Amino acid sequence: MLYLLLQHAKSWLIDHDVYWLVRLLDQIQFRALASAALSFAVVLFLGPRVIAWLARKKIGDTGQSDTQLLAAAAGSKANTPTMGGILIVGAIGLCTFLLADLSERFIQLGLIVLVWLALVGFADDWLKLTAKQRGSGRQGLQEWEKLIFQFGVGIMVGYFLFVRPPLPTSSAIIDQPNSQSMSHVLTLPLQKTYVRPERSVAPSEPNQPASQPPAQPSIATIPTAEQTPAQREPQWQANPSLIYLPMVIFIAVVALMIAGMSNAVNITDGMDGLAGGISAAVAFGIFVLCLVAGDEDAATYLLVPHLPGSGELAILAGATAGACLGFLWWNCGPAHVFMGDTGALALGGVIGYIAVAIRQEFVVLLMCGVFIAEIMSVVIQRYYFKLTGGKRVFRCAPFHHHLNRDVDGTELWPEQRVVTRLWIISILLVVLALASLKVR
Repeated sequence: MLYLLLQHAKSWLIDHDVYWLVRLLDQIQFRALASAALSFAVVLFLGPRVIAWLARKKIGDTGQSDTQLLAAAAGSKANTPTMGGILIVGAIGLCTFLLADLSERFIQLGLIVLVWLALVGFADDWLKLTAKQRGSGRQGLQEWEKLIFQFGVGIMVGYFLFVRPPLPTSSAIIDQPNSQSMSHVLTLPLQKTYVRPERSVAPSEPNQPASQPPAQPSIATIPTAEQTPAQREPQWQANPSLIYLPMVIFIAVVALMIAGMSNAVNITDGMDGLAGGISAAVAFGIFVLCLVAGDEDAATYLLVPHLPGSGELAILAGATAGACLGFLWWNCGPAHVFMGDTGALALGGVIGYIAVAIRQEFVVLLMCGVFIAEIMSVVIQRYYFKLTGGKRVFRCAPFHHHLNRDVDGTELWPEQRVVTRLWIISILLVVLALASLKVR
């Protein structure tokens, strides 16, 4: 909103020689960093008030567990306020609304994903917490109900990303098959998105003097480009080995990423500070990816897809990182508040959405290695248990409980040790993922 107001008032500010006071708002890097700082401050400032309100409303964790192994640990956290995800979602939404370009469809779709999944999580939390008062015994939404809403928003977002792709405004892409947008491309790990075409000299025509230079390419196939007088290298062009996805597959990839990451973060949210800390690390990594994807020079240099307008997603990613760090202030062990499904589903959905929006699914999945391990441990445990008639691969799933408890319930690694070490692994994965951009 502030950015749009600045654009409307820019001429007046320049005419009255006061534009210098607000010129930083024209810089996307500043707005992205400001969104991170502001969202952190919002969660930190409003935290005590929201936690106290949740406690007065008796919106606390029930301390219930599906396994005897975790019963004691879960009981020790009974009555801790939950649904603190409203702090995270509120701060992300507020900061993005204030500092992002709201006319950019990347931001519009991102806010839809954030609010949509937060409402799904809120409904799930509310049904769990009010089951006793209602007497219905219904413990939250069923799995298939949540999946319907998660895949629903994923399909909708995937459709609008496909039918309204970013239009190249510069020369980053010289030639694309069937004039498709780079937003429909599938970039594999370490794959170069752009390549430098080999130099070639066209043979002279029979009636053409040998000294005459070959005909220049058509302006319709090679857009104009900024080029210094001393620059001798030919322009970069789209890698001919890129895979351009048809609509159905592209929408399926988007839906799977949003639903999958939403559930992965939700499953990881089982220890004080675990999901919040990992989400903060991943969000900072995505913050960098967004700035690269939105800048033509950086994207071309690092050989990744350039999507005009996607740089605004750095503001959403920055707000997410700042909100997670602020929430970690109140959620680190022993936690004063839990994020609940309200925060976890929304955080995972935003991470998955940004990954597909900037066409960096594999890089972001590498950053989210801990999230992937957590959700895969649940899938493996569940189906192995059914197929073998009661045998288990892990002592307990998700994986963080496997590290924490032995089969007899005794503690192996203290909870805070598990959390800290998984934070460290996540930070290393983010560094490795970002380094992969340069390796290619």
